[in-house]
Amino acid sequence: MQFHTTALCAALALGGLAAAHADTLAKVRDSGRITLAYRESSVPFSYLDNGKPIGMTVEMSQAVAEAVKKAVNRPDLKVQWQAVTSQNRMPLLANGTIDLECGSTTNNTVRGKEVAFAINHFYTGTRLLVKKSSGIKNYADLKDKTVAITTGTTNLQVLRKANADKAWGMNIVMAKDHADGFLLVENDRAAAFGMDDILLFGLIPTAKNPGDFEVVADSLQVEPYACMLRKDDAQFKQLVDGVIGDMMKSGAFARLYDKWFMQPIAPRNVALGLPMSEQLQKNLQDLSDKPAF
Repeated sequence: MQFHTTALCAALALGGLAAAHADTLAKVRDSGRITLAYRESSVPFSYLDNGKPIGMTVEMSQAVAEAVKKAVNRPDLKVQWQAVTSQNRMPLLANGTIDLECGSTTNNTVRGKEVAFAINHFYTGTRLLVKKSSGIKNYADLKDKTVAITTGTTNLQVLRKANADKAWGMNIVMAKDHADGFLLVENDRAAAFGMDDILLFGLIPTAKNPGDFEVVADSLQVEPYACMLRKDDAQFKQLVDGVIGDMMKSGAFARLYDKWFMQPIAPRNVALGLPMSEQLQKNLQDLSDKPAF
């Protein structure tokens, strides 16, 4: 498999470009390759270990790629990987640079106007990562303190609105990615990092001193993650939903979840120890792609 490690800067508009590549299977058949997106620090979904993308949704993407090979009758199909960020993932999908993005992307109605989503594969809520020594336990403790949030995420919108509505008085700064947001807290340049709770739990084992950190505060809202594909591509969505749905019905998804959430994982060989939520257990039966809001 070929890896593209540089996240491209994509400033192209989403609207008209998506239509040019709406038939993903035809695009893949004609080009002889499929390009899958990966994230560099979305543990345990999609992240780098020794320069190679690994994680639960990386394996889901690989399963989709195998199904695509059969669907287009191209056993020689090349699978390429492209790094994306929260900020450029949608433009890169729209302009045809990537064909599928499975990671930690929230499925909501705003994004649904520009892209399509497959069956939801996780549910999470916005919380805070802090140093245990900080004494911070909830949002109200952050008055006049700096809070980092990854740019291009729904968490940024949610925390900005809550900060204004509830007059918490936070000073919000934007991090370029999740690893950068964590580093701001680790180096005492921010008092907290606001992000999806599962990503925060995933970042802690990567720290020099994991015992120094904890995840606190109530969840501001619960949101589903789903694989993202181009809008108005019913044939490709049917294929992706079919792969994920079959995994969920067969027990393969539950085994994959156990591997990445309950067993020790790279890079520190530490288990996250997070059992499957009730919402996700229910969706293994419902196979819903319902957005958050």
